[in-house]
Amino acid sequence: MSSSTPIETDRGTWTPPDDEALTRVMRDATTIAVVGASGDPSRPSHGVTAYLINAGYTVWPVHPKETEILGVPVFASLAELPGTPDIVDVFRKADALPGVAEQAIGTGASVFWAQLGLHSDDAVRIAHGAGLEVVTDRCIKVEHARLLG
Repeated sequence: MSSSTPIETDRGTWTPPDDEALTRVMRDATTIAVVGASGDPSRPSHGVTAYLINAGYTVWPVHPKETEILGVPVFASLAELPGTPDIVDVFRKADALPGVAEQAIGTGASVFWAQLGLHSDDAVRIAHGAGLEVVTDRCIKVEHARLLG
């Protein structure tokens, strides 16, 4: 299935969020965990992390091998975050998304966001079924600039 196909979950049918829902999610958020954040300026996750910081969000980069990105301490895993993120934004391969969705649920996050090019029906079922809002195959930087920039 693609990211535009409705998916049945334990909580009903997930459909991709419309612009109104995306705007609300980003407007209401204050803290974003970026899973797969990179200290390499050539990586998309680095640019998105910088954009989110500049947009005024508290950003918690998550990467097992980094210690600091853009002057911000990095956490080795979602379990090590100092609090509850509003959004868990994911830069990982699609096959890792179900596991990250499970971890996102454990953080108490309200939104699971898989970046542009990333979608997993299983991750959608897991996260949406647990009550999280789910966004897949969308770049949070692009959507923020388009809707709130």
